[in-house]
Amino acid sequence: MQADYRIAATWIALALVASLAAVRLKQSVALVEILVGVAAGNLAVYLSQQQFLGFGWKLEVRPWLLFLAGFGSMLLTFLAGAEIEPDVLRRHYKESLAIGLVSFVVPFVAAVAFARFVVGWEWEAALICGIALSTTSVAVVYAVMVETGLNETELGKVILAACFVTDLGTVVALGACFAHYDATLLILIAVLAVVVPLTPRVVGGFFAKYGNQVSEPGIKLIFGLLFGLGALAAAANSEAVLPAYLIGIALAGVMARQRDAVRRMRTTVFALTTPFYFLLAGTKVSLPVLFTWTGLGLVVVLLLVKVGAKVVGVWPLTRFYGMGKREGKYTTLLMSTGLTFGTISALFGLNNGKIDQEQYSILVAVVIASAIVPTVVAQAFFEPRVTPATGGLVIRPAHLDGKPDLDGEPVLDLSPELNGRPPRPVRGRTSGGDP
Repeated sequence: MQADYRIAATWIALALVASLAAVRLKQSVALVEILVGVAAGNLAVYLSQQQFLGFGWKLEVRPWLLFLAGFGSMLLTFLAGAEIEPDVLRRHYKESLAIGLVSFVVPFVAAVAFARFVVGWEWEAALICGIALSTTSVAVVYAVMVETGLNETELGKVILAACFVTDLGTVVALGACFAHYDATLLILIAVLAVVVPLTPRVVGGFFAKYGNQVSEPGIKLIFGLLFGLGALAAAANSEAVLPAYLIGIALAGVMARQRDAVRRMRTTVFALTTPFYFLLAGTKVSLPVLFTWTGLGLVVVLLLVKVGAKVVGVWPLTRFYGMGKREGKYTTLLMSTGLTFGTISALFGLNNGKIDQEQYSILVAVVIASAIVPTVVAQAFFEPRVTPATGGLVIRPAHLDGKPDLDGEPVLDLSPELNGRPPRPVRGRTSGGDP
């Protein structure tokens, strides 16, 4: 027991360092936790090899820590699904579905083909590569939306909805590519087909009856549901994040009415469970692999494959649906980000023997780079203009007034006025971080 407390204190100390650094740097805390995990894991390996002070240095990992890390990824996935606004999907389902699906399919095919036929990875490793690099980071995009005030505009909501569609494709592909196609999988599909449609009514009624209790029966019901479906998914050799994401999407409307419960759940997730997951994911990255011309070159090329495939797939659709050049480039770059689901996919591959540590290190490095590079470029050169007086973007439809956008072209108006609702004021800028 003493050793467990010591191990827990060490990992929580690393999580605290990551949180303070994220606040100071105004970056996503998930990204910083991965980087702190990379530094801590490789430092421990180095000190152990050098027998520093005569000790065998290592970051100890116990089964309970692995459980907390897995629970953290499952809860984070649930919250990502629950952040979807059903009204936005209904109003802009064509744009969201089209951009989201293409944002997943094109990079997936491109990354799989490159890893298998150019780099020479085995098929299972190539599939993990395709899944990890097809993702879009909801955490990064959401933080950017809040910081810029775009989360209060229709353009920002369309981008977020498209992100959710992309990540849904990711979790479905992760489950479909590596599940055992036997009776257990059929049972999982049958259970999901029954549980997902019934969940909003059951959980919504539970919150209506017990929503104000200190013991949080509603949140306990959600936890129990996620654990049960996660166990069934694991038995089918799938990932627990798949049912968690589907349940989150199903409960999006219910959770929108339970903002206090969501806030309390988010506090638990980001303070206790996800730090273990992201720190653990970072400790498995080997820096010596990346500090070679081969490793570094492959990271750069795979990043170009991912971003290039996103551009080829998403950019034409932004123009088709009437976005201006500036807004289209901004949307494309944000859809090129990756972090949470990319890391989850890569760690699934490593833990299940689909990829080795070298391949894992390269994929996580690409995921980290994709969380930073496209975001920086988008914010520096293509951030849409927001007018505080109306809360809408400075973009007007040609069929209404013919006024051009900043690139000299008339574009679709995605401001709230077109939906029969008064515009909402833009929030003030906030510090960066995860939603």
